[in-house]
Amino acid sequence: MSDLLERLRSRGWRLTAQRRVVAEVLDGDHVHYTADEVHARAVARLPEISRATVYNTLGEMVTLGEVIEVSTDGRAKRYDPNAHHAHQHLVCSGCGAIRDVHPTGNPLADLPDAERFGFTVSSADVTYRGLCPACS
Repeated sequence: MSDLLERLRSRGWRLTAQRRVVAEVLDGDHVHYTADEVHARAVARLPEISRATVYNTLGEMVTLGEVIEVSTDGRAKRYDPNAHHAHQHLVCSGCGAIRDVHPTGNPLADLPDAERFGFTVSSADVTYRGLCPACS
């Protein structure tokens, strides 16, 4: 059973066949599918699953905090099941490919006091951009 399925089950979330298939599609490292990509992969496993069910299921998973919605540069939102492990994203400016990265620095500590403008900073999202090997 995937980590996402285990997390959903432990929360008591009812795993219908449709919800299970969506969770299975999101299983893996560096998974950042759009809702349409999730739907296409889900249909291959469960032909009768509807687009609305996939969108609703993804929305529920985001609300539960079990999946992260990633938006980059006006492109379609992507869904990342790596919600419980601190990480940042590396995004290809050409094709939009996304990879999880784990920088060694602390972006909160790297923000000088003079640049905080009195804010109590609790989190930081850093996105690295560049060209992937295929687009270089």
